[in-house]
Amino acid sequence: MTIPTSLRRGTTAAATALALLVVPGCAALSEISGSEAQATTSAAPSGEASEPTSTTTPSEEPPDPPPVTPSADASPSASPDPTRTAEPSTEPEEVEEAEEPEEQGAQDEDERAEEPDESDAEGSAGEVDEEKAEKKKPDHLERGATGTKVRALQEDLIELGYYLPEADGSFGPQTQQAVWALQKAAGLGRDAVVGPKTRQALKDGARPSPQSSKGKVVEIDLDRQLLLAVEDGRVVRTLNASSGNGESFEAKGRSYRATTPRGTFSVYMERDYLHESTLELGAMYRPKYFTGGIAVHGSPSIPPWPASHGCIRVSNSAMNWLWDDWGMPQGTTVVVY
Repeated sequence: MTIPTSLRRGTTAAATALALLVVPGCAALSEISGSEAQATTSAAPSGEASEPTSTTTPSEEPPDPPPVTPSADASPSASPDPTRTAEPSTEPEEVEEAEEPEEQGAQDEDERAEEPDESDAEGSAGEVDEEKAEKKKPDHLERGATGTKVRALQEDLIELGYYLPEADGSFGPQTQQAVWALQKAAGLGRDAVVGPKTRQALKDGARPSPQSSKGKVVEIDLDRQLLLAVEDGRVVRTLNASSGNGESFEAKGRSYRATTPRGTFSVYMERDYLHESTLELGAMYRPKYFTGGIAVHGSPSIPPWPASHGCIRVSNSAMNWLWDDWGMPQGTTVVVY
């Protein structure tokens, strides 16, 4: 029996719409525009009715766990109980001393005059001990540190290709991002503290290897949570990144799973402003979409573990570099593995 053409078209459209409902990302299906959607990818978002023009720092997409910081060695002391009142002392306020003979007192004074001043000796010894203890302290660098050692660290990171805007001698958020990226590439613990192992990784020149060999390619390593800007098989910059956390979430009455798909894609749409998610999942800074509602975008929150709804987060500063310095135009290949 011959099926009417209108019926076949209706069946195909219904099947396509059903498949798009399970696509995670930051855009609603109502945004699909035929001229912008790729035939080989899932639903793609299009522009909103009102488009902000501000490029201010966006608010955080989902709430993230606080960044990892090293724990203190010393335990905090117990706080005093403000409700406890002072107990009366059972000792007498004054104690009368027995009188000593004058000769014995004079003898004691002579002996004290001959003895060295122990208080001065103890003070000098204490200063020496403190100086030795200071020298024995581990030479760690972490967020908040400043000075020439931090500047040297930053220069080494930049030389190895880890993204940093500049070497300013201040261990701030961008340096933390770069240290996380180094630790990920070296397979170390992600605490952003530069200790002996991280220094050794820096000295050994630890850096990720690309999978592509030709052209300008954005590679996203999901296992190590890194974004690599690659040119003809050479890593130009390595960025700390955060992808989908794999958890289920609700958006506008529908259920989604926060996954980042693996495969080879290309940038098919971009928004050069602070773009609010149409699924009401937060703001995305200068997003570049490469499949369905999934984009690489800037964010103020990029922890060293997966934390997004499926998009690839990098710092706002790093996103500016991708847009303005390196260039990531539509058509740029994006490989996710």
